[in-house]
Amino acid sequence: MNILIDNVRIAGFRGIENIEISLPRVAVLIGTNNSGKTSVIKALQLALGDYSRYLTDEDFYINSEDVRSEKILVDVRVIPVKKDDSRLQIFGDDWAQEFEDKIQAEANGDQFLAIRTIAEPDKIKGGFSIERFSLDQWADFSTWQDEKTRKKQQIRRRYDALPFISIDAQRDIHQELKDKTSFVGKVLSSVEYDESDVRQLEKMVAEINQEAVEKSEPLKGLKKQLDTLNQSFEGTGQAELTPFPKKIRDLSKRFSVNFGESEKNSFSMEYHGMGTRSWASMLTVKAFIDLMARKHEEEVIPFFPILTVEEPEAHLHPNAQRTLYQQLINTDGQVIISTHSPYLAGMSYLNGIRGLSKKSNNVSATSLMPGLDPEDINILHREIMRFRGEILFAKALILFEGVTEEQLVPAMFQQYYGYSPFAIGVNCISVAGKNYPPFIKFACSFGIPVCIVSDNDGSTKKEIEAQVDKIKKDAGLPLDSNIFALQFLGDNNDIEAELINALNLREEIVEALIATETRGSLNTHYISAKTKEIELLNDEQLLERMRSSKASYAGFLSDVILRNPNNKKKEGLVPVALVAAFKQIEGWLKL
Repeated sequence: MNILIDNVRIAGFRGIENIEISLPRVAVLIGTNNSGKTSVIKALQLALGDYSRYLTDEDFYINSEDVRSEKILVDVRVIPVKKDDSRLQIFGDDWAQEFEDKIQAEANGDQFLAIRTIAEPDKIKGGFSIERFSLDQWADFSTWQDEKTRKKQQIRRRYDALPFISIDAQRDIHQELKDKTSFVGKVLSSVEYDESDVRQLEKMVAEINQEAVEKSEPLKGLKKQLDTLNQSFEGTGQAELTPFPKKIRDLSKRFSVNFGESEKNSFSMEYHGMGTRSWASMLTVKAFIDLMARKHEEEVIPFFPILTVEEPEAHLHPNAQRTLYQQLINTDGQVIISTHSPYLAGMSYLNGIRGLSKKSNNVSATSLMPGLDPEDINILHREIMRFRGEILFAKALILFEGVTEEQLVPAMFQQYYGYSPFAIGVNCISVAGKNYPPFIKFACSFGIPVCIVSDNDGSTKKEIEAQVDKIKKDAGLPLDSNIFALQFLGDNNDIEAELINALNLREEIVEALIATETRGSLNTHYISAKTKEIELLNDEQLLERMRSSKASYAGFLSDVILRNPNNKKKEGLVPVALVAAFKQIEGWLKL
């Protein structure tokens, strides 16, 4: 039977004034730098691991009035779960024996273990006082800090069955091989052989050492000279050269890891780049966890490690990041990853992502809103997670129907402001039709402001407004101006009609279509003929040509808009609806 830390609450720690985060078995923490990802991990380490020895005054929260918090609180809740991580009512016998009388039950009979960690400055002895208690109940979040602890509920030991294992952002197996306290050092220190194996192995090593000396003239000469030491020891004694460790217990002192495409071209880790060394370091942690799991299994003791990994993507190319992510999530126990990588975030399940942000001197957490139907989830995984994981890190989104706008809007934004929307964290996304609801729900779940710039042909406006009203009603999202905006192109216009009829970008469009249809040809006669053909088209014919080529012409038109060969004012190159969207984003991002 499995368990799970399904909820953590933190108050007064680093930049966190008061926060609650739900945790699945695999949680991926995302957010900008200084958003609180590391703080959440270190708070868990304080509650379950060894962070208490690293605690400093700087770990105590300082509010906007420069007042330092008097104490740090970290509450974690452990629950029993099935293999699919759905909640069970009671703990299995093994965990019941481990947690003993600390287990409590809710009114409906659902059992849990709640552990509170309290850190305070020790005004008498100096340093800090760290105490842990079990709680009688898991109170409502609004009153959780008021929950009282009792001395008889104090927890005076670590739960060895629930080890906290942290992989920091700075890691290097080459350095860790020299450190007995590293994870690879702990694996090596656990190496044991029985006496008969030790005798056999040491005999083999002795023979290898003897042969290595005999086949080397420099070593034979060295031994001959060192043997004369016996002149100082009354003619007795001899020197023994050991190119290889003489005793099996000393093997780890010269232990090395080599890696390459084959045995013939493998190299020591010190000659590999930081990507390989970092990756190897993380894999040694998996080896350590496997070792611990076997020992617990032999002793019939439950085992559920909590593994946290900071920025596992460091120094790795995208495919390597994806492979490493799969290796990490297949680790026993619970895995919590903090990342800035869209590739890692895109590999994760939407319901496992936790967005962290810092506003008004406090860290807040977001997650995917409940109530999305399976088709919404499939669309988001297909359209966003698989190919556009960077959207999770966006500061604002502009949504529209098609791929034409997806190419044009960034160019129009850059022409209008002088810099790319991506430079300020604004992503421009096609929803491939009119299926805006899952994208709206996704963005609002993670606190990402979203603006729709919709076509306005046929019944499109009514359809989109009905979608928005339904989201407000069914999902309970306010969709107010702080996070949502909706703009429409001119009456009866799709994007092509807007460019021709509203903006009168005929010259720019003609240039783009010529480039589209000649496709880099150097044949001047062909180019001249195409130019004449397209220039003779009237507006309706030009519209048909644009709609038939769609995404093809959009890339060329984007280039023309950026170059602005006709020196038009920027307002004359951008639809009114898009200008309104840009202004809305200005306000959201305080540009």
